[in-house]
Amino acid sequence: MPMSYQPYITRDPAICGGAPVITGTRVTVQTVLASLAEGMDTEDLLQDFPTLSGDAIRAVIAFAD
Repeated sequence: MPMSYQPYITRDPAICGGAPVITGTRVTVQTVLASLAEGMDTEDLLQDFPTLSGDAIRAVIAFAD
């Protein structure tokens, strides 16, 4: 069963120009995906972006799929 990304990703024109972000943060989906594409793993992302959770990172991957 695919993960539902809706609780984790928000779009608001007043935040980051309406780009999709992790809810409650200013970390964009694009930033997370680019970091993963560059070879970072979940633990690296959680260390660099302490406001994220493992579920939020999985939601970004589900969003991109």
